[in-house]
Amino acid sequence: MTRPSDTHRHGQRPLSIVRGSQQRDPGKNLEPRRQGDIAPAPQTDSAVGEANILRTQLRECAAELQRVISEYDNYRKRVSRDRQAVGETAVANVLAGLLPVLDAIDQARKHGEVTDGFQRVAEVLEAALAALGLRSFGTSGDPFDPALYEAVSCTRSDRVERPACTAILRPGYRVGGRLLRPAQADVTEPPDRM
Repeated sequence: MTRPSDTHRHGQRPLSIVRGSQQRDPGKNLEPRRQGDIAPAPQTDSAVGEANILRTQLRECAAELQRVISEYDNYRKRVSRDRQAVGETAVANVLAGLLPVLDAIDQARKHGEVTDGFQRVAEVLEAALAALGLRSFGTSGDPFDPALYEAVSCTRSDRVERPACTAILRPGYRVGGRLLRPAQADVTEPPDRM
């Protein structure tokens, strides 16, 4: 329990508790104010007009802020898409520049010249390019699609019902959804029926 001597400094009066009907001096009230303790001053017509103007300005500022936020969000998304597109284009350009190297390796394989250390270099190169998304396409028997294949020669045969690639002369390559180079193929198509 605290004693009066513990609650005040030497030479000061001790704190006292106000009870019952004793009135406190409002100027010396140390309690924090609560909502409703002080009645708001009555508003005049000019104060009401100023409040309406301020509300209108606040709504306009909030709407402008919302527009700026939307524009920034759209800008951020557009920059992200552009960065991704630039990155994909750069990778595609590098891969397109390496296609003649892959063609030379394929020709060397056909002639049995890819052996020992060169074989390992070719495998590592092909694996690295595949990791970047490079995919080759074109096999004998594929249906002929002029968007994906270049027809080097065309023959007619009763054995096919629709144009098909009978031999792939040079593979095609794509990265993602982008065609880097169409495949070259010998094409066989059905005879004209009239």
